[in-house]
Amino acid sequence: MPEAKPIKITETILRDAHQSLIATRMPTELMLPIIDKMDKVGYNSVECWGGATFDASLRFLKEDPWDRLRKLRDGFKNTKLQMLFRGQNILGYRPYADDVVDSFVEKSIANGIDIIRIFDCFNDLRNLQEAVNATNKIKAREGRGHAQVALSYTLGDAYTMEYWIDMAKKIEEMGADSICIKDMAGLLVPYKASEMIREMKAVTKLPIQLHTHYTSGVAGMTYLKAVEAGVDVIDCAISPFAMGTSQPATEVMVETFKGTPYDTGYDQNLLAEIADYFRPYRDECLANGLLNPKVMGVDIKTLLYQVPGGMLSNMVSQLKEQNAEDKYYDVLKEIPKVRKDLGEPPLVTPSSQIVGTQAVFNVLMGERYKMATDQTKDVLRGKYGQTVKPMNQEVIDKVIPGEERITCRPADLLSNEMEKLESEMAEWKQQDEDVLSYALFPQVAVDFFKYRQAQQEKVDPAQADVKNGAYPV
Repeated sequence: MPEAKPIKITETILRDAHQSLIATRMPTELMLPIIDKMDKVGYNSVECWGGATFDASLRFLKEDPWDRLRKLRDGFKNTKLQMLFRGQNILGYRPYADDVVDSFVEKSIANGIDIIRIFDCFNDLRNLQEAVNATNKIKAREGRGHAQVALSYTLGDAYTMEYWIDMAKKIEEMGADSICIKDMAGLLVPYKASEMIREMKAVTKLPIQLHTHYTSGVAGMTYLKAVEAGVDVIDCAISPFAMGTSQPATEVMVETFKGTPYDTGYDQNLLAEIADYFRPYRDECLANGLLNPKVMGVDIKTLLYQVPGGMLSNMVSQLKEQNAEDKYYDVLKEIPKVRKDLGEPPLVTPSSQIVGTQAVFNVLMGERYKMATDQTKDVLRGKYGQTVKPMNQEVIDKVIPGEERITCRPADLLSNEMEKLESEMAEWKQQDEDVLSYALFPQVAVDFFKYRQAQQEKVDPAQADVKNGAYPV
């Protein structure tokens, strides 16, 4: 028997599990009563922030995401808290200047985040370096903060085993604390995972974490082979919000490794209590339609077409709007062609939406790139960074003829933004973190600030008699 090497687990119920199954709608007050039990499990970390939670909190739940983080930090006395961070895009959809990235990293750690998982939709490491540097500065100064660089896993000619090995070496060189293989579409199959972990472990001393989704049905087996190959941490979700487009179930993986060298040592009775707590909420989400049974099954098309589930549903709704559902298979055939034209990027937010929408346009127009979206143009201009393969020159000439393309790190062209942002939103500022909320989602943040003010003053601005300067109380 190999020597004991208990597998560590990151619990995703407070972030990716509900982002994947119920569009990130779990409110903070639902999380707080179970923290005490979750804190006793012994998780490697609890992923609870970043990704779409920031936007959804402000936009749909009318909550301050920073306040959520502080409350979670107060509750988790013994467990590390983890977030997902989109490199130079932070949690938004455009590249931000370095001073915004630095400030966001600093405030995330100050408010309670321990591990920052940083990824880029093109795996362009230049777009991750600033966030890694910012984390390392705080670690050197305060002894807190862990920079984990995530590689967006995908398939294609460019993504050979040599590519992944080379990336692992570069991540170690750039000063990261650990590596994550981020398999957002559930494309990593068991024996490939085994090979990948072994090859990476041969070239880097950094711990390796594996994140996948159950969408294609292979995730549990993939974890089994990865653990046997030496992976250090796996991402799981407590069972009521596991499987489907979420992660494998925590309790299942704990039971799988029980009595083996990889035994987690976690208490199944405690995990059962946590699952019991979330089960009524799952039933409520099923009853009110927030949880669609469609996202809970296996979608083998993911493996056939290498298209993430969210991208497929997005494409179907676009075709429905145009009364062109009969073009479904034409678009599926067009997606890999568009992806190739754009340098074969991994399909993850926002590249998946860009490629999918452009494929729909190409099919509906009857001529490829007769019409290109602004985002497609920006990809071709180099605004999102460097792709693994060169982009199709004919497409560049057709879509952005004669334009000069960006070859440097896109953020090098951006001037510092924090002062300007702060002056723009000064009337709403109640904490330094408000400037960062505004930086990422200006309109959504201002709407939230107005709502917050109304709650504090017990006044409804919508009911105000502005002419006479009177409010109903």
